[in-house]
Amino acid sequence: MRSIVKLAAPAAAAALLLAACGTTGGDDTATGGESSGGSSSCPSGLSIGFFGALTGPNANLGVNIQNGVKLAVDQHNKESGACQVKLTPYDSQGDQNQAQGLAQQAIGDKNVIGLVGPAFSGESKVADPIFAEAGLVGVTPSATNPALAENGWKTFFRVLGNDASQGPAAASYITGTLGKQKVYVIDDSSEYGKGLADIVRGDLKTADVKDNTIQTGQTDFSAVVADIRASGADSVFFGGYYAEGGLLLKQMREAGLSSDQVAFISDDGAKDEGLITAAGDTAAEGAYLTCPCLPPDKAGGTFVADYTAAYGSAPATYSAEGYDAASILMAGVKAGKVTREDLLSFVASYDAPGVTKQLKFDDKGEPSEISVWAYKVEGGQIVADQEIKAS
Repeated sequence: MRSIVKLAAPAAAAALLLAACGTTGGDDTATGGESSGGSSSCPSGLSIGFFGALTGPNANLGVNIQNGVKLAVDQHNKESGACQVKLTPYDSQGDQNQAQGLAQQAIGDKNVIGLVGPAFSGESKVADPIFAEAGLVGVTPSATNPALAENGWKTFFRVLGNDASQGPAAASYITGTLGKQKVYVIDDSSEYGKGLADIVRGDLKTADVKDNTIQTGQTDFSAVVADIRASGADSVFFGGYYAEGGLLLKQMREAGLSSDQVAFISDDGAKDEGLITAAGDTAAEGAYLTCPCLPPDKAGGTFVADYTAAYGSAPATYSAEGYDAASILMAGVKAGKVTREDLLSFVASYDAPGVTKQLKFDDKGEPSEISVWAYKVEGGQIVADQEIKAS
């Protein structure tokens, strides 16, 4: 795993962010096409899409992202002389079975020149080949399956590290920081959850005492909990989302597997207050989570204040990454890149500071900077524990 690259100091990051977003009124500092203070033509009805779960069991994650996207679009539209951009939602409900139809809708709307998402790895696997064929650029703030970048899709980009970074970091945190040596690894059989859990399994090596698989939508985990107890595990790693993760955690604690006996560790898909709601405050206390996402309160510039003012609450998981993804597309519009072809070229060569990191992509659409953080549930809140270093 690569070394972590630190963010710029807050003041410097804020200044760079303002320049990148064009809020200073000066020249556009982002590379990725010819610099321009505005477009020579502004098509009526111009739109970017958001593709992800806005309803359904894992909707919290999608809503967090869309809020960040909307903030970036609204700020762009308020700039003097800005080419007005509409935000078009494509609610997948986190169900990859809906992804094909939604992707066809997006490419069929010629006003849509780019999109943020897809948000989840399963829907990305289905939708991204359709976007690639149509030349519709997508910047995902949250889909982390490593294989997504290996398909040759020229329209695929993501603003956070993938699970080839998160998995080894999670394994290192479990065995090194937490000192656990008997880890029971469970996945939810999804493209994301199983992919990540398999990486963790490989990196745990002899510390992986047993594996198991559940199904998305499952609610009764009594057999799994009994097997955890019988295995003698001192910890559980769950690869999946908060809906099932919270219920699993609740049933573990109700069966007498306390946090002192069996630690619970999960991932970015479970890093949401929905985990605490599903498990209950007492059961959720002391749970650990990993995420290749920056703690929202560490985002640069005025993002935290702007987001809080807009929505009446602090940003949550992926809100800042959603904002960064949308800001790249908005910078392209500001530079006059208002066709799918031009915006795709702009994104591919983009290089400017965002609120989470320097935003730049390699030839597979992967970000040039990554970081992985560990989080912990304390007092009913998910709080940052530490950045997980890697060599």
